Amino acid sequence: MKEITSLAPGRTCLFGDHQDYLGLPVIACAINRNIKLTAKQNNTHNFVINMIDIDEVRIIDINATFEELEPRDYFASSLRVLRRYGCIPTVGYDITITGDIPINSGTSSSSALLMAWIRFLIDAFGVNHEVTPELLSKLGYESEVLEHGEPGGMMDHFSIGVGNIVHINTKMPFSFNVIGTQLKGLITGVSGVPKETIGLIGELKGNALMAIDLVKLNYPAFDLNTSEIQDLDKYRNCLPDRLIPYFEAAIKNYHYTKEALKEFEKPVLDLKKIGSLMNGHHEVLRDLLKITVPRIDAMINAALRAGAYGAKIVGSGGGGSIVVIADPAKENEVIEAILAAGAQEAYAVTVDPGVRIIENTEI
Repeated sequence: MKEITSLAPGRTCLFGDHQDYLGLPVIACAINRNIKLTAKQNNTHNFVINMIDIDEVRIIDINATFEELEPRDYFASSLRVLRRYGCIPTVGYDITITGDIPINSGTSSSSALLMAWIRFLIDAFGVNHEVTPELLSKLGYESEVLEHGEPGGMMDHFSIGVGNIVHINTKMPFSFNVIGTQLKGLITGVSGVPKETIGLIGELKGNALMAIDLVKLNYPAFDLNTSEIQDLDKYRNCLPDRLIPYFEAAIKNYHYTKEALKEFEKPVLDLKKIGSLMNGHHEVLRDLLKITVPRIDAMINAALRAGAYGAKIVGSGGGGSIVVIADPAKENEVIEAILAAGAQEAYAVTVDPGVRIIENTEI
């Protein structure tokens, strides 16, 4: 009788929000808030999944093929995807899931759950491929985004699957590069305002793609991946006023991500410089894409007044969380300021090595 425990971290986006679905790069990192999945073989034909934190139990027949998917049913979609990779369940498990990633906060609790589930299934039943961080990330992306036809990108899955601080080139053929294993002075602030994901991403993505297509009609040689911030005025004139902010945001956010990558590639990190770039990135998200809410703005302003080097909203927006870079010696002061501004939670985080099996034993 096997007992398997998998662990999957949350993630925070340092640079590149609302970029991966445009084929632009992102810089993100896994953080040490986790989803823990413990599975004990039960010799039945059912997965009995006890999600303690939300007081919900689900039973899944191991032979279910899920020809029809319910919206956002990632347990089902991942089983469907994994079968195509040769992962065929042969016995049931009693599964307990707990975690300390705030739900609906923009730090990828749902993707972490998915990745912990996928990692368990592969460890329990095998797969017809070499198990690498890239494979795990790809399986997560296929299961969450492609199977459900959702508008998101691959940032969450590669952040969690690869771990550490990762630069992800999302233009096909995509690639990734680990650019760091630690980042001092990193803080997460949770607003307690539920984020809005699917609808908001769909709207912003649609408007950005519409703007890019209009620019290409007037400038056939235009390539978003080689665009520069100084070219904005040239292209802005061929867009209706309504679409200008979305195009401008894409160009500017890309600029901040490229500049940040230069800093991360240096032997010694300049936290002040990274913080300054983060502030510029947030201004685009706030003023052009308008994805913040008053509590998020108050938390960020409080963090900066308390001495943080930089802060920005994380994820799709409409609520959720912020990420902060601060002088490590001032972490406590910044955390207290964020809480005083109305945050539900605020805490220091460290960079996590990514999804993994932490126990596989015979009982």
